[in-house]
Amino acid sequence: MKILVNNKKAFFNYEILEKFEAGICLLGCEVKALITSKSSLDGAFCIIKNDEIFVLNMHISPYQYGDQNFNIQQEPTRTRKLLLNKSEIRKIGMFLKKHRATIIPLKAYFNHKKIKLEIAIAQKKNNNDKRQTIKEKQEKREMRRMIKY
Repeated sequence: MKILVNNKKAFFNYEILEKFEAGICLLGCEVKALITSKSSLDGAFCIIKNDEIFVLNMHISPYQYGDQNFNIQQEPTRTRKLLLNKSEIRKIGMFLKKHRATIIPLKAYFNHKKIKLEIAIAQKKNNNDKRQTIKEKQEKREMRRMIKY
């Protein structure tokens, strides 16, 4: 499994409740641009509309070696459809209503020659939780330093 894009801020800003693996509908040039790491998941989120799930604000830059006329027509942050079973989409919808959470993409990766997107149901952390996370990271660093010496 080769990770193409990672959402580094997701684990700091959100508390992850549950993860899902989804396929993603991409165009040929978008696949090539994603392979060359010309993309970003910062600020991306997912919505459920008419029993379908879409990812918004996922930035994939145009592929520089591709067809220039085709690249001009494509918007880097266009809405892309995610491929999940209806039962999974309903489960996510019920979970969102129950916990008042959001759906965020965590990473994009290759899985058996197909590009998959790992999405998560997450709740936003408040400032106290973020401070606690920072303290825990600092304590772990201190422990590693103590063990080395």
